[in-house]
Amino acid sequence: MDLHILEHRVRVLSLARRGLWLYTHPLLKLLLLPQRCRCKFFSLTETPEDYTVMLDEEGFKELPPSEFMQVADSTWLVLSVVSNGREPPGCQATGVTKIARSVIAPLAEHHVSVLMLSTYQTDFILVRERDLPVVIHTLAGEFDIYKEESGECVPVTSDDVSNGFLKPKPSASPMLHPVQSPQTRFCVLTVAPDTLPAIATMLIDVLFYSHSSPPWDAASGSQDLDSITFFSFSLIEGYISIVMDAETQKRFPSDLLLTSSTGELWRMVRIGGQPLGFDECGIVAQIAEPLAAADISAYYISTFNFDHALVPEEGITEVIQLLQQRQESGR
Repeated sequence: MDLHILEHRVRVLSLARRGLWLYTHPLLKLLLLPQRCRCKFFSLTETPEDYTVMLDEEGFKELPPSEFMQVADSTWLVLSVVSNGREPPGCQATGVTKIARSVIAPLAEHHVSVLMLSTYQTDFILVRERDLPVVIHTLAGEFDIYKEESGECVPVTSDDVSNGFLKPKPSASPMLHPVQSPQTRFCVLTVAPDTLPAIATMLIDVLFYSHSSPPWDAASGSQDLDSITFFSFSLIEGYISIVMDAETQKRFPSDLLLTSSTGELWRMVRIGGQPLGFDECGIVAQIAEPLAAADISAYYISTFNFDHALVPEEGITEVIQLLQQRQESGR
């Protein structure tokens, strides 16, 4: 497989719910009028705590600084695994599971912190720009690595970044974070870009005016709470991906939302009893590795405070058992 380092330089930020009014106009522009700005990488995820935005530097210029916006210090680069016909043997799963052994686990072992953004189309791995030399040295033996420059893919070797490579220092074993699984069922969907105007009114309603769900108690540790607020919209290089709960899906025109032929529903595993931060390594691996061992598909979406994995509804019981076993063995 090939590993592409995309051209996007991404900022990750949190918008407080109480300050959403200040950002409604620029967010609508990024959501529905991409032709009015030069942003090519935009993702907006609503959680009970806040709105997480991942967007490139052009999109970042659209958002005014304020007390309601908290921005992660680092600039993040976007990695994408591209199949070239050399698939990992025996792996039938999709999503983050497919790259768990080849990308997620090695980066965790070399103490590289990652964020994940799974979409309907593909999986994006975000790494700090300053960690790129370590990333290339770590993955060069497994992948042919290319860096996008002015629309062209330029081969990259570990020799190209040798001057910036610092051998990672050993660190303590990663913390095993608690996981929770609300009863909400989710859909992973896409829409054709030219039909986006047809669902614009409903998107605005769902994202900015529908806040009836009860607050999520992250500290409770409960794995059987009824529901959780979660809606994710990504517009990346012209491709749209939406994650919404099954009840919200019913509010949209069924003929415009495209999903897999099976119409599969997904359950969430939410990672973290308290905000995770950006410095800890191995959080994604904590979930992805046991799922890869069991060949269970998963979408994975990191947000400013917590991480979220979506697994097939029929496999949620097995997933919870696997993760509990991992936590017990790690104590």
